[in-house]
Amino acid sequence: MGQIRMSGLISGLDTDSIISQLVSVKRSKVNTEIGNRTKLSWKQDIWKDLNKELKTLKSTAEKMRFTSAYTKKAVRASDSSKVSVTAADGTTDSVQSLKISNLAKTAYLTGGVINSTSGDSSSLTALSKLSDIGITEDTSITLTDKNGNATGKVIDLKADGTISDVLSQLKSAGLNASFDANNQRFFISAKSSGADADFGFTGDDSALAALGLKTKGEGDEDSDAYATKVDGADAVIYLNDAKFTSKTNLFEINGLSITALEETGNEKITLTTETDTSGVYDAVKNYLKTYNSIINKLDSLYNAESAKGYNPLTDEEKDALSDKEVEEYEKKIKDSLLRKDESVNTLIKNLTGSVSQGYTVGGKTMYLSNFGIGTLNYFTAEENERHALHIDGDEDDENTSGNTDKLLAAIKSDPNSVVSFFTQMSQDLYTKMNKLSSSSSNRTYGKFYEDKKMANDYENYKTKISDMEEKVNDYEDKLYKQYAAMEKALASLQSKSNALSGLIGSGG
Repeated sequence: MGQIRMSGLISGLDTDSIISQLVSVKRSKVNTEIGNRTKLSWKQDIWKDLNKELKTLKSTAEKMRFTSAYTKKAVRASDSSKVSVTAADGTTDSVQSLKISNLAKTAYLTGGVINSTSGDSSSLTALSKLSDIGITEDTSITLTDKNGNATGKVIDLKADGTISDVLSQLKSAGLNASFDANNQRFFISAKSSGADADFGFTGDDSALAALGLKTKGEGDEDSDAYATKVDGADAVIYLNDAKFTSKTNLFEINGLSITALEETGNEKITLTTETDTSGVYDAVKNYLKTYNSIINKLDSLYNAESAKGYNPLTDEEKDALSDKEVEEYEKKIKDSLLRKDESVNTLIKNLTGSVSQGYTVGGKTMYLSNFGIGTLNYFTAEENERHALHIDGDEDDENTSGNTDKLLAAIKSDPNSVVSFFTQMSQDLYTKMNKLSSSSSNRTYGKFYEDKKMANDYENYKTKISDMEEKVNDYEDKLYKQYAAMEKALASLQSKSNALSGLIGSGG
């Protein structure tokens, strides 16, 4: 419970107001430190988000320093209606012939129409008893494999059991199964395509016939009571006259992913694998897009307007403003927290240094400008985008789309030079970023800012603020005690004065 203070009763002074003003000077220093701690917390948050983007650029540079990142391949099929083909990066350029002999099939059994012993041809449901379709004694059927051999999976048929019970057992045996009450048929299929997943049934002929699972034999007359069966089959293709089989219609062969869509008979389809120039172009373009995103953000943070004189609001100050006003006020501070920050400046210098220097390709020094890539004119570029890189002829860039596309031309005519340049540039960028994010006494590995120091400074603020608040409280208590002593002294003096006046008065 807080201490109850009675003050100013004798002196008539507003001691609470006097003490509050005396204490406010010291409390303002506490608020200043609380504000500094808040700004540090905001600064940590900004760096955490920035660090994620920097790590993305670093990982992109790490990938782009290897030639495998540029070995994009495309495949053209002479008849794309019958086959779909893609090539993994690094697949050898080639022209190959393909013939699709068979498509993979999933074993599928469409049951014959089953009849109720009651004579109602549309009365059966999944809850109907097996005795209703003529299975009056307990029996069983057995699942067989692709060769007709029993698999050991038995479907028990009990007279008082239901069609639903049969479905449950078929599913437990590894099949898809359903009963269509509208058509009074079982529909059963394997769970995967291919010959190995084929199935059949053997056992009590009368039970199979009652369930509509018996297929028509040689000499049997046509009837909708018989089941029809599509056997499971493997896909078969011939690539360069070599035979390949697959349980599905997808083949993975020497870097090619071939999906058979239609049988070709004796026709042969030509598959042409070659360098995907647009793929290489997109890889470089996306790389530069990632670079531009982070360099623009760094420039924006470093060149931010000053927020001198702005300090985080106290709770009382926030109460006097609207939420929007508070948000705008705090944004002004947050936007300026990395203004002229040395770590940000170091990052800018290193990143721009890697992309602006020359690299030796084929015995001569080449720059990004040789491939039609560079920054805009200082007066043309938007503020804080003057380090961003633009590709001449890039249809998505309104600033350079009308220029000649040197990059695409270089990829088509001399892809090795393009790859050599960008792998070297990426290696340099990755090396610098790896060094900038190495561990130290102030930074953990993978961080581009002094996270350890910031965390330590934050804890120091907490301790310092706690100590300062304790001293302010002690100072306040001290003042109240002093004023209380004064009141007590005044009360004693008044008591003596009243006694003296009483004596004088009685003597008269």
